[in-house]
Parts: sequence; structure tokens; C-alpha cells
Amino acid sequence: MATTATSTLGVNTVEGSSSSSSTFNFPREYNFPPFFTRQTNLATLHSQRETWSSFVLDYCRHHRIFRLSLSNAIGGSGSELFHNKRLDRRLSLADARDVLEHMRKEGRAEPASSSSSSSSSTNASATGGGDAGDVWWIYWRTPEEWAAMIESYVDETAQRGTVLTLYELVEGEGTRGRDFYGLHPELLQKALQTLVKRGKAQIFGHEDSQGVKFF
Repeated sequence: MATTATSTLGVNTVEGSSSSSSTFNFPREYNFPPFFTRQTNLATLHSQRETWSSFVLDYCRHHRIFRLSLSNAIGGSGSELFHNKRLDRRLSLADARDVLEHMRKEGRAEPASSSSSSSSSTNASATGGGDAGDVWWIYWRTPEEWAAMIESYVDETAQRGTVLTLYELVEGEGTRGRDFYGLHPELLQKALQTLVKRGKAQIFGHEDSQGVKFF
């Protein structure tokens, strides 16, 4: 499928952390008009959902998009994720939700919680974002996968038993170049909570100045 986005996909449709300097390669289906229309045959529909799911994940991974506002991704004039301007074809909002629901069942997307959306809706309103019900996490890496990467980093740098600030983990010089550098703070919390539940980490401090200790 398609891809393009950065901190806020050029047209404020998504939230990510950094743009990629390389060009995204759209799937060949993206240039076929039927790709943007829900298929009626069940087998074909399943294949269509799978292709859209792979496309959304690839697009978001390429542009490091962590959270997506559907209403903006569909309606944004600069968004190419669900809109092929050359063909003048656009996926409907209902069909885009159907794709994300399929991704949710596969563990690759999740509606943002009302709490995270409320804080992000302030951001969203300031940047043209959609309402809370339209905001979805896109798990091109799941919280568990991010947690495993962070844990590997802690082991590689012999920092078990050391308290690291959350800022250090995703914005510090020591992690620059790591895949989790620039990770969305709420997604970082989700990843760390998987380690907390397994007794491998403990989070300290207040929301704005938290640290984590790995065991």
C-alpha cells in the first residue's frame, strides 16, 4: 500500500518522530483503482485487507509514524496513505476503519485510549488532528517488540540495576541511532509496562520526570 509521514505527516495526519530521507516504494496494488473499493467476494476481501494492512505498516515504519488520525489521513489534502491523487481514488473512512480493525485483530493496531487521546487531542486540535475516536496506534513494532529492543540495549551496555530517565532512553545521546530513539512517549510507556509486568523493570518518579530501573 502507501506511505508518507513524519512527526506529523506533512499534513498533520499522523504523529511520528522523524522523516525518512529515502523514497517510499508503494505496492503495485496502490496503482489499481479497485484497491480503493471494498471487494464483495470474501476471499478477495480478506486478501485486500491483508494487502492494506501490510501497506499501512510499511508506510508507517518508513516514516516512523506511531499514531494515526484516521479522519485526517482520509481527508488531509497532502496525505497519500489512503489517497492516490494520480488515480483520484481515496479509501473511504469506513473502509479505512475496517482495515485498522483487521490490523487490531492481528495485534498490529489499537485504538488510542480515551486518556491518551485526550492529551493528544489537544495536540491534534492544534495540528489539525482528528477527534479521539479516530486516533489509532499503529504497531509496526508492538510494545513487546520495542520492550525487547530496549532490554537488549540495557544488556549490551551493562545497565541492569541502573536508573535511566525515560528521556535518556529515547532522546539521549547514548541511544542515538537505536531504532527506539525518538519513540513516542506513550508507546515507550506501553513497552516498559510489559517489562514491569514481568518483573524486569520498575518505573519511578512523576509523569514529567520518570526514570526506569531494569532488573
